[in-house]
Order: sequence, then structure tokens, then C-alpha cells
Amino acid sequence: FAGLADVSISQDIPVEGEITVPVGSRSPDEDFSTLDEPVKDTIMRDLKAVGKKFVHVMYPKKSSALLRDWDLWGPLVLCVSLALMLQGGSADSKEDGGPQFAEVFVIIWFGAVVITLNSKLLGGTISFFQSLCVLGYCVLPLTVGMLVCRLVLLAGSGTVSFIIRLIVVVAMFAWSTLASTAFLADSQPPNRKALVVYPIFLFYFVISWMILTFTPQ
Repeated sequence: FAGLADVSISQDIPVEGEITVPVGSRSPDEDFSTLDEPVKDTIMRDLKAVGKKFVHVMYPKKSSALLRDWDLWGPLVLCVSLALMLQGGSADSKEDGGPQFAEVFVIIWFGAVVITLNSKLLGGTISFFQSLCVLGYCVLPLTVGMLVCRLVLLAGSGTVSFIIRLIVVVAMFAWSTLASTAFLADSQPPNRKALVVYPIFLFYFVISWMILTFTPQ
């Protein structure tokens, strides 16, 4: 550049701006990483998160807890537990209950996927895995109902036993349906809520029917 060689800069002009990097004490939380966290603390934190979601399902109310911090650990445990209780075969029997376990497992997860896709196609505002999380956690009342029915069947399988199981299953079915719609209905357009609730109703109805018609081998 012509003429720049003749320009002289006075040594008295200070250089403006801060070129030093302040060195301060960082808080321990800023340096904390889950990679350095003990395995016990990680497991306990995850168990507490799953427990809080169970509480939200047992006391259904409009909350974003299940949607904000979604996970599939709880639904997996509930699905496996329900399938194990529904298979009804003992280890010494000729039928090991494998196909029955797979049937229950596939029905629950395939049904949850279909409902989630239906919700997304109707314009739902929640993600795919958030919907799976809610539907899976809301199986909890039906899992509790299945446990109660197994205990009732130990006392006998007469008319009184059937009536008790019918009351329990209907109550748990209503609980699961209301809990899931409390989380999912508001994420849909107002004029399409019925189209979202109806598949959820069928999903939990099928599971409830399997529980009610279950008889041990």
C-alpha cells in the first residue's frame, strides 16, 4: 500500500483493549462430568428419575416431567414384568411360554409405535420417543392390576374371583387411559384430540382384555 511506509506511530499512544485472560477459580460444578461420576451415583440418579415418573403416572396431572426428561427404562421394565406375569407357564411345564411372552411384548411395543405415528401424522407437537415414554409408563396401573389378579387367582377362579378381577381391571384401564391422555391430549390440535384418544383407548383395552381373560395353566 502506497504511503504506509511514511506513517509513523508514536510510542506514547497506549494500546487499547484487554489482552490478558482473567484467571479465576472455577466452581466444581463446571468441571463436573458424568464420565467422572461414580457408577453408583449414576444408577441412583436414574432410579430416582424413573421413580418420579412412576409417581406422575399414579397421580396423573398435566405435567411436562414425562415429556421433558424422557427415557425407555421404565416402559421396558413394565413391559417385561407384564409379559412375564401373562405368560402363565411354569419352568417345569411342557410349554415354556416363550411365544406368549413374545406376543405380549410385541403387542405392547407395536401398539405404542402405531399410536405414536398416528399422533405425529395428526400434527402432534411431541417427539416420537416422548410419546413412547408416556405410553410405556402409563402401563404401570395395568401392571399393578395384573399383579392383583394373579394374587386373586391364587384363592380360586370362581364367580367372585372374576368379579373382583373385573373391577380391578376396569379401574386400572381407566387409570391408564386418563393418565396417558392427560399428557398426550394437549399436544394435539383441538379438533383432532378424539382421533388421538381413540387409539389410546383401544391400546389399553387390548392389554386389559389380556389381563382379564388370563388363567394360569
